[in-house]
Amino acid sequence: MAATLDAIDRNIIRLLRLDARMSSAKMAEAVGLSPSACLRRMKILEETGVIRGYTALIGSGEEGSTIAVMINITLDRQTEDYLNRFEDAVRKHPEIRECYLMTGDWDYFLRVEVASPREFETIHTDILSKLPGVTRIHSSFSIRNALNVRARRR
Repeated sequence: MAATLDAIDRNIIRLLRLDARMSSAKMAEAVGLSPSACLRRMKILEETGVIRGYTALIGSGEEGSTIAVMINITLDRQTEDYLNRFEDAVRKHPEIRECYLMTGDWDYFLRVEVASPREFETIHTDILSKLPGVTRIHSSFSIRNALNVRARRR
């Protein structure tokens, strides 16, 4: 589908990524369409699955009050049974915000958000190290989300 997107569609998508609550009138003005034409474009993007939904990003209310931790996981084996057991266990822990099966050097990429390194130590000890099949955990603490900074500067 991406090959059939024109400059206006790409601009709509870019603006939605920055502010999905932008009014249709403001969106239309920004992309150079009438409000009705802009809404038709958005509906087509939704119907074709380019736009799969809208969501709210939930924070604590205080800027910079959490630290995103990116975690690479290596499993002992990559059999279907091992992958299923690992994914089932991850689903039981809401502390784990995202979990992706990966190609490359790591089997899974996880993201958690914590208030402090000490909180992450607890998650590492009580959750991550006890997930089934885990042989290696590599964690990195984020400094800041560069895309959030970009959105605030627009």
